[in-house]
Amino acid sequence: MIAPVFRVIFAWPYRMVLLGLYRAGVRPWQLTLASFANNVVVGWLLLTGRRFLPGILLLPAGLLDIFDGGVARLRHEDSRAGAFLDSVTDRLSDAIVFGCLFWSLSEQHLRLQAGLCMSALVISLSVSHLRAEGEALGLTLSEGVMQRLERYVVLMVGLTAPGGLLPVLAILTGLGAVTVAQRGWSAVTRLAAAPAGRKGTGTSSGPPT
Repeated sequence: MIAPVFRVIFAWPYRMVLLGLYRAGVRPWQLTLASFANNVVVGWLLLTGRRFLPGILLLPAGLLDIFDGGVARLRHEDSRAGAFLDSVTDRLSDAIVFGCLFWSLSEQHLRLQAGLCMSALVISLSVSHLRAEGEALGLTLSEGVMQRLERYVVLMVGLTAPGGLLPVLAILTGLGAVTVAQRGWSAVTRLAAAPAGRKGTGTSSGPPT
């Protein structure tokens, strides 16, 4: 939903920064680990009850996560090991950010917001799991209105805009559920249409998001 807009508006800045990272000798795994470390800091700040600063710090965390794949392709270092590291740290980052936010909201006795936060975490992990399961069957499941980039952008708005957290968590839960339904329906229909001998014979082709 957001990615196509970003690709049009930020195409040239993305290429310039990517070239700068390449010439500086930055490796993709360094960007992956830096993004993860940034999310750990975001989680810690959320536990202290702060909202605006961790919301702002989601921006560099998201950018680092975007550039690691680009640097890997530019350096011809994209590999299954790198994809595995990126996928695992992405899932851990989601668990840390949403888990720490859930804990903070629970400590403040904001039960509705805490419940929506936990449901948003479960749904986000389900979206990624569906893609991973689909790739194990030879399917590329990239459908969905609420993927990882969209989650980052929307959560940034919720943490930085006064009074924006509750509606944002509701949006993350609702549109995340729509994404789960989209990917599940796509998988079922494509598997049903595939020849019987080809079902379940695919291999994973990339990191789940």
